[in-house]
Amino acid sequence: MRANGRPLTTTSLTAVRNLGILAHVDAGKTTITERILFATGAIHKRGEVHHGTTVTDYDPQERDRGITIFAAAVSCTWGGHHVNLIDTPGHVDFSDEVERSLRVLDGAVAVFDAVAGVEPQSETVWRQADRHGVPRIAFVNKLDRAGADLDTAVASIRRRLGVVPLVVQLPIGQEDDFTGVVDLVTMRALRWQAGSADFASGPVPEALREEAVRRRRLLEETVAELHAEALEEFCADSALDDGTLARALRELTLRGDGVVVLCGSAYRNRGIEPLLDAVVAYLPAPADMPPVRGTADGAEQERAPDPAEPFAALAFKVTATATGRLTYLRVYAGTLRKGATVLDAATGRTERVGRILRVQADRHEDREEAVAGDIVAVIGLKAARAGTTLCAPGAPLVLEPPTVAEPVVSVAVEARRNVDTGRLASALARLAEEDPSLVVRSDPETGQTVLSGLGELHLEVAVEKIRRGHGVEVVVGRPQVSYRETVVRGVAGLVHRHVKQDGGAGQFAHIVLDVEPLDEPVFEFRSTVVGGRVPQEYARAVEAGCRDALAEGPLGGHPVTGLRVTLTDGATHSKDSSEMAFRAAGRFGLREALRQSTVELLEPVVEVTVSVPEDGVGGVLGDLAARRGRVSGQTAEAGTAVITAAVPLAELFGYASRLRGRTQGRGAFTTRPAGLAPVPASVAASVTASVTGGPSAR
Repeated sequence: MRANGRPLTTTSLTAVRNLGILAHVDAGKTTITERILFATGAIHKRGEVHHGTTVTDYDPQERDRGITIFAAAVSCTWGGHHVNLIDTPGHVDFSDEVERSLRVLDGAVAVFDAVAGVEPQSETVWRQADRHGVPRIAFVNKLDRAGADLDTAVASIRRRLGVVPLVVQLPIGQEDDFTGVVDLVTMRALRWQAGSADFASGPVPEALREEAVRRRRLLEETVAELHAEALEEFCADSALDDGTLARALRELTLRGDGVVVLCGSAYRNRGIEPLLDAVVAYLPAPADMPPVRGTADGAEQERAPDPAEPFAALAFKVTATATGRLTYLRVYAGTLRKGATVLDAATGRTERVGRILRVQADRHEDREEAVAGDIVAVIGLKAARAGTTLCAPGAPLVLEPPTVAEPVVSVAVEARRNVDTGRLASALARLAEEDPSLVVRSDPETGQTVLSGLGELHLEVAVEKIRRGHGVEVVVGRPQVSYRETVVRGVAGLVHRHVKQDGGAGQFAHIVLDVEPLDEPVFEFRSTVVGGRVPQEYARAVEAGCRDALAEGPLGGHPVTGLRVTLTDGATHSKDSSEMAFRAAGRFGLREALRQSTVELLEPVVEVTVSVPEDGVGGVLGDLAARRGRVSGQTAEAGTAVITAAVPLAELFGYASRLRGRTQGRGAFTTRPAGLAPVPASVAASVTASVTGGPSAR
């Protein structure tokens, strides 16, 4: 039989699911999304990533590179439920797209490769979901691959992610012989026909019955340990009925105490329908979520997910298309109608919504309204950015925006032709508007335009978008990393007097500062002044001045971090003291203190995971050592070695082509941020010298 999606018959918030697909690059997220759309009847022909024909990878660069770059929203119906789904990128350079998506999602499906298990970016996106408190279920994909093993993948989930996996399926067959699964909740077998999406449900095969009973028992015991009601029934009856088990699995998922694990092969259309059933059964609806919290007039307020509440929505993505500027919204409360006027809660500016669209990747369908729980796009907003709260003009509310990752790599960009300089500036402004993790600035020393992002690939994609989308030929300089400076040994009792008298009211501020290092890359300020010698408002001005001074350190003008400044004493003048004077004192005083302190240079470091044939290990290790890499682990399996090392980001430019050359194209690597580390003295000198000249385009 073929399981088709049924039309949505209710507008209840319990019949909506907002979920994302999360995984490491090449784990199969986009293929799963494509199969979900096909299984639900949203599309009638399956696309393939390698053919460049999938719905969500619609951007030309995504099709050329074969990876997801931009988060794409689609929707479908299944079993009377409306599913809003966001296919997120899996490459670390585009993790900010994942962050913005997770901010507005209620649940997620985490996809794992049945051979590789938990990979570096899998762990990264899992931790991102942890920060947002997003309930998840897991799907172990590619069980048809050679070396695929569900138990090994589940063990890596337990070990690497520190969660309790609740495995609800048993594979039927292995590798090429994988044909279906046994549902351990209903104790039914699902088999898919070769080359088809059709499947049949039947009794558990006799050869697997004993193993299925054993695994069902193990599932019941694990659930009973975590769930009070299930434990009570298990102690009374030594078993759990199907209804109790299903309810317990849902509650454990919503609480984050366990992760339901399913399996399949998306490429071969096996396991998608049970995955959809699990999404409906275990992941939360908007009605299950607590009221959204925000601030209004300095006080915290809540707004329930109810269409009758005052309207409140968060913009999480902005794109420019041929049909206009699209602003993607998650509606948390109230109802938004076409033509309505909405308030930008942060700026106080009102805007009019021209159209409301149900988004299907690059295709759109007009709607008259959107209600609480919906994810839609709107046309007509001119100033809204990612992170903007839109609300009813009479009921302002500011929601917490998504966090934006700090750029770590920069390149100098300039138009090849002088006549294109204006168009380049416009294109860069548009890019920064669409992607908040891209930062455009002008270098004060050279006057050049500098584009900063989250990685080399991130910047390559941005530059190519300028070339293709705006028709501007761009000259790009060598990428520069974002260094930091930190205090190794501070100073105590530094006295700074700011006195200025040039007619009229003067400026007077007297402060005493202690500067000491911190282990964390943060800045802390505190005041221990007693007796009112420095009023509180002036102490706050000193802190603001210190923050001004952190923008440029004494070594090479890099931002300073990892220090605590304590205001220990000071003095004021009855007429000439002011907040402006004390802010200037804080700025110049901390600059002087930093010059007297011992300061060292920090550089961003990434954890690199390299997969390489065993006969190429020696060359790869030598190359990593030449790049100042510190190897932290090495494993071998099925003729492939996996090497993990911490490498300075500055040393990784061009590594992709170098690795391909050393391994005849068989090597691959992934990276993820690993913090900051001191730069060796021999390298720091050359870095400081090169920075004084500024980035150069060539």
